[in-house]
Amino acid sequence: MGVRPGWQGRFFEDFEIGDIYQHPLGRTVSEADNTWFTLLTMNTNQMHFNSEYAARSEFGRPLVVSTLTVAIAVGQSVTDLTQNAFANLGWDDIRMTHPVFAGDTLWSESIVLEKRESASRPHAGIVTVRTRTVNQDGKEVCSFKRTFYVYRRDAEQVEDVFPTAEQPLTLED
Repeated sequence: MGVRPGWQGRFFEDFEIGDIYQHPLGRTVSEADNTWFTLLTMNTNQMHFNSEYAARSEFGRPLVVSTLTVAIAVGQSVTDLTQNAFANLGWDDIRMTHPVFAGDTLWSESIVLEKRESASRPHAGIVTVRTRTVNQDGKEVCSFKRTFYVYRRDAEQVEDVFPTAEQPLTLED
C-alpha cells in the first residue's frame, strides 16, 4: 500500500514521430456554450446567436463559433499532449472543414509530426503535432498544426508539485 501516482501527462521523451493519440473525452456543444463563448469573446456576428438571422443562411440555423471549436479541440488534447507544456509557440494551418451546430459531439485526435531538443532550454523540447476534430458522424470539422514547449521528465520545474499534507491520508479517516 502506498501512493500511486495518477496520470502525469507526457514529457518530451515520451513523444515519438508518427504516434497518434485519440484524446479520451468527447464534448457535446450546447447552445449555452455557443452563446457564452460569443459573449465572452465579443463576437457580434449574428450567425452565432440569432436564429432568425441564421435561418436565412445556407445552414438554416446558428453556427457554433469557430474559435470555440478550436478551443474545445485544444482542450481535449491537453491530457495527452500539453499537460507538461509551458508555452505554446504557434498554431498553423487552421482549417474549419465542416460546420458545427449546437448538439454536435466533438472528438479530437493528434499525430506527432516533429520533435527536437531546445537549444536554449535544456530542461525542455519542442513538439509539433497535427490535431483534427471530428463530429459524431465522423466528419472532420477542424484541423490545425500546433507547436509547443514541453518539459523533460527530469526538469526541476515539474518535481514535487504536489504539496505535503499536514496529516497523512489513512484508511481510518
